[in-house]
Amino acid sequence: MPTGFTRSVRVHGSAWEETPLVMPQRTVYEVLGDDGFRALVDAFYQRVEQDPVLRPIFPADLSEGRERQYRFLVQYFGGPPTYNERYGEPRLRRRHFPFPINRAARDLWLSHMLATIEELAIPEPAAGLMRSYFTQFSLAMINQA
Repeated sequence: MPTGFTRSVRVHGSAWEETPLVMPQRTVYEVLGDDGFRALVDAFYQRVEQDPVLRPIFPADLSEGRERQYRFLVQYFGGPPTYNERYGEPRLRRRHFPFPINRAARDLWLSHMLATIEELAIPEPAAGLMRSYFTQFSLAMINQA
């Protein structure tokens, strides 16, 4: 994907031609790696554990949720497809339907996720891509008025 930068290249010894420079693209997974996604999920779930509104919405044992979220995020952001291999298609709205999620719960969830991204100092543009995804994704999880 061109970046807007060009370079001049000599063609056939005398003519010059402008060609776009293409910068290497990295996935968010390549930027953060497994350790970065584990840190994100662990820090996020620490926030959830302390939140008196969100904690009751989550299952008593958070370990399965942590693992699923980790595997999903790794896969979604360009890592190996271990979520699909282990759990099948994500179908996140269907999987979240048993949990009562209203706008206030969504807003709290999102605020914790965004704060976690900031806390971990995830670099741009990865942080921006993550913020955008979580903002949109979380709206789709609302299932209560």
